[in-house]
Amino acid sequence: MTTAALIVAAGRGTRAGGPMPKQWQPIGTQSVTGHTLARFASHPDIDHIVLVLHPDDMALAPTLPGLVVTAGGDTRAGSVLNGLEALEGGSTTQVLIHDVARPCVSDSLISRVIAALKGSPGAAPALPVTDALWRGDGGLVTGTQDRSGLFRAQTPQGFHFGPILAAHRNHDGDAADDVAVARAAGLDVTIVEGDETNIKITHPGDFQRAARILGEPMQLRAGNGYDVHRFGPGDHVMLCGVAVPHDRGLQGHSDADVGMHALTDAIYGALAEGDIGQHFPPSDPQWKGAESHIFLSHAMALARSKGFEISNLDVTLVCEYPKIGPHVPAMRTALAGYCGTDIDRASVKATTSERLGFTGRGEGIAALATVTLVTS
Repeated sequence: MTTAALIVAAGRGTRAGGPMPKQWQPIGTQSVTGHTLARFASHPDIDHIVLVLHPDDMALAPTLPGLVVTAGGDTRAGSVLNGLEALEGGSTTQVLIHDVARPCVSDSLISRVIAALKGSPGAAPALPVTDALWRGDGGLVTGTQDRSGLFRAQTPQGFHFGPILAAHRNHDGDAADDVAVARAAGLDVTIVEGDETNIKITHPGDFQRAARILGEPMQLRAGNGYDVHRFGPGDHVMLCGVAVPHDRGLQGHSDADVGMHALTDAIYGALAEGDIGQHFPPSDPQWKGAESHIFLSHAMALARSKGFEISNLDVTLVCEYPKIGPHVPAMRTALAGYCGTDIDRASVKATTSERLGFTGRGEGIAALATVTLVTS
């Protein structure tokens, strides 16, 4: 028997967020694609690997001895067919079709699927559904569903090569997975035991889950930020997302939230991604009067796209007035909410400059921020 692995990596994966398709985003020191390829390349029973990529991604294909790279189609089924056609004419007798977004697949799971093909034209891993199932509509539970006989499907899904190639050639349209294509062609598919750690990266938080499973070392980043805004006309100041009543306001191109600006710059600094002015130029009129949580949310989205979350944040406001203490709980709550972290990881405090300098003369407010980002 000659076994090939067909890795489907032609999708765009928009639900995972980030600046690029999920298969090219990093988990530790390797991309998702790199981790997945390594799993199959190291398995002793895998003889060939075909990687199916989006046509725009062909130049991103990693260098791996013997790797065959082909372009995907308009649908997942079309991409699988292209990968199977790339194997046609060779020595392959069975093929394991795997989603690139499952980089935590284990050697034992791969072996179970291969072993099951000795007695069946198809085999696929799955886990029985153990949670209660509901039907819903409009945000309300409208009924329940019996979970008996229901399974959560995984990949790799293995098949004898000739029959699955014929099934895909004869299949019209897309399909949820290759088991659906096989069953439509009348092929039996044996269920093998799946693995809870064989997760599929779908949402931003899945990158960290995968990193933990893969044993990637935790990365730590630290950054600091500093900002200043002068007083001017107004009846309140925006500080750390809270409108604080005052007989003057802070002047700036946006809402002049000096605390949020310092924190945003600290996050950009930890990521080595410049500062607010680089991402939101003050020369651009669309940001005039903008609420500063827009900037902070952008910085956090950028951090998550790189696999980071807030470990803790600390903001210090420097001013003679207004009084900050009564508003600290609301400020901590606001920052924790925008950063998607627990309130006990968000610190806000205030100090004066003992009437020295521009803050001491009551000309404005300064803010300093420190942030640590972690991935694990």
